[in-house]
Amino acid sequence: MIQSEPIHSLDDDEVLLIEEDLGLAAPAIGAEKPWKVLIVDDDADVHNATDLALSGLLVEGRPLLLLHAFSGAQAREIVEVNEDLAVILLDVVMEAEDAGLRLVVHVRDVLRRSALRIILRTGQPGYAPELDTIRNYDINDYKTKSELTRVRLFTSLTSAVRAYRQMRSHEEMRRGLETVVQASTALTKLHGMQLFAQGVIGQLCALLNVEPDGLICAQAGLEEGSEPARVIAASGQFSHLIQQPLSELNLPAVQQALEQCWNERSSRYEAPLLLYFSTEDGRGMAAYVDVRRELEPLDRHLLEVFCASTSVGLQNVLLYGRLVDQAYVDPLLRIPNLNRLIELLAAGSSHVRPTTLALLDIDEFSAINDTLGHDFGDAVLRAVAERLSSALPQSTLARIGSDVFGVLGPSDEVCAERLQRLFADVFAVQQQRLRISASSGLVQLADRQRTGTELLKDAHVALKQAKLHKRGNAVYFSELMGQDARERMHLLAGLRDAFDAQHLFLVYQPKLLLANGRASGVEALLRWRRADGQFVPPDRFIPLAEKAGLMVALGTYVLHAACNQLARLRAAGHLELSMAINVSQAQLREPGFTQVLRQALADAAVPPAQVELEITESMAADDLTLISALLVEIAALGVTVAIDDFGTGFSSLSVLRRLQAQRLKIDRSFVDEMHKDDSIARMVIGLGHSLGMSITAEGVETEQQAQALKALGCEEAQGWLYSRPLEEPALLAWLAQHA
Repeated sequence: MIQSEPIHSLDDDEVLLIEEDLGLAAPAIGAEKPWKVLIVDDDADVHNATDLALSGLLVEGRPLLLLHAFSGAQAREIVEVNEDLAVILLDVVMEAEDAGLRLVVHVRDVLRRSALRIILRTGQPGYAPELDTIRNYDINDYKTKSELTRVRLFTSLTSAVRAYRQMRSHEEMRRGLETVVQASTALTKLHGMQLFAQGVIGQLCALLNVEPDGLICAQAGLEEGSEPARVIAASGQFSHLIQQPLSELNLPAVQQALEQCWNERSSRYEAPLLLYFSTEDGRGMAAYVDVRRELEPLDRHLLEVFCASTSVGLQNVLLYGRLVDQAYVDPLLRIPNLNRLIELLAAGSSHVRPTTLALLDIDEFSAINDTLGHDFGDAVLRAVAERLSSALPQSTLARIGSDVFGVLGPSDEVCAERLQRLFADVFAVQQQRLRISASSGLVQLADRQRTGTELLKDAHVALKQAKLHKRGNAVYFSELMGQDARERMHLLAGLRDAFDAQHLFLVYQPKLLLANGRASGVEALLRWRRADGQFVPPDRFIPLAEKAGLMVALGTYVLHAACNQLARLRAAGHLELSMAINVSQAQLREPGFTQVLRQALADAAVPPAQVELEITESMAADDLTLISALLVEIAALGVTVAIDDFGTGFSSLSVLRRLQAQRLKIDRSFVDEMHKDDSIARMVIGLGHSLGMSITAEGVETEQQAQALKALGCEEAQGWLYSRPLEEPALLAWLAQHA
């Protein structure tokens, strides 16, 4: 039991330890952790004598473990590696006269070992006077070697050990409380429940001074009330059990202990240790700690404080978890949402394998919702999510729109062919067999240094292309596709700026009566001229304006500008001219359109009968009830209506008969074909006349076309044969020649 270096025999005149009382011998040493005592002396006989004097003794119920050093330097090394050293029996004079005192300074000032008890022993008191030594050095007792009989040595050691234990208890209490405070601070930074539980394990290890082995933290249905208790953090021999339900651990003793802990909602401070961390809603977290020693009262006090502090941290984590849940989890399907997908895409550089992002849009989902109800629609979404999750186990599934899923995973798993096959089989939804298709756009992330939102934009571009082709189609994003999309975005941004900077303006194309060649009116057309003088074709910026929701504002501008131009033409003496103005479907759907029209007429002070609104055939067919009612209101104002692009859509004769319109316009495509086949032009003219409507032909470019239209009874024409669209000064000059 006593660790000793090789020791020489005692000379007869140097026996310092006298056997005065053999009755102090103790029972055999048990299994208790011994007190470590360091004997520092350059005399081997002193070591032998001390071993003999202390042999078999128990101090405070624990044995002694004697360590030996024969110099101050050797003693320093031993002290540094034995942090649980209790007492030093120290000689003052060794390799130097003050070697022992220098060791005292090193222990106190360098190693900061204030609890370690130091008993100074000297055979030469003159080298270290007792009063000066106690005054100047932090030693705990001072003895001459001749004083240390067996009984006196035992008494001194007992007193020193008691003082050491008391000071260590205070130190451990202070350090334990600091650990609890640090634990509380550190754990509040661990927002995820699993990270928090892992942090609890780490702090318990430090608190109990045990290895991180044999610890389990289990969660009692914290996410949802119906969720089973589950292991959320573990270490050592239990580390393989993470995420397993408690009921499946195959560890009856552990399961029973944890269930008892939850049922009683209290901790148990005995082996095995059970700690309960409560929450406000009555559910909590329990820790099973396989501590194989009896806990001391100090341990229990620290653990009680730790549990109380950790419970507060747990409540904060749950609150934060709910906030994170709302921010990053789809509430219906309990899968990641758009925010979480963007985060994952931002970390895309960490992907080792080639990775692909896919967006899947369920085709005709709005029709499912409208016809079968939203509950059925939700069930469809769940069925699709379950199939995708099951078939793509290495991928992350997210819901990023009402009926749009995002899938991020290995390219060999997330590919067009596999995604399309997933929708080949019917879906079972609420006892119904439903065939569903989904269009998808895919982006391969390899070597793409783009942000998460940019990658999503690319995937949306590919998805739009897929939906343009046919249902269930899948399209991969290409750089050419992306370039076109970026050009459209730049064009849209420029369009907004152009509107604000008044770079949009109107030109006017004259219309003539075929009977006499005199001007009958003009059509207002919107144009965009960039700051560099370049024109943007209307067929490029008008569709963008419609998608961007700018058509109402643009239409209102055109309506007022055209009416004002008509007023100026009248002021110039052209009193019989009409002004044709195109209106969009967005304008007509806007509440109060007739009021906007009435205001434009009033502001310009022009006769309503000389204003003609042009709507397309397809607009009328899309919402016949709305348009029919609106045309009645427009007619009540005295404004006439023309049906533009007639013959290019699929409306029936009954649709045309329900529209209160006064003019039909023959599309330029039919005019172009008249030299081959004039049947459609003939049919449109005849149909219009039968309904009491006037006819205007667009895109007339040759005299032959004009004469043919005149022969068929067409009253009015416009086109490059007569004039291109003109700005106001050129228009006034043209009218002067064709009045």
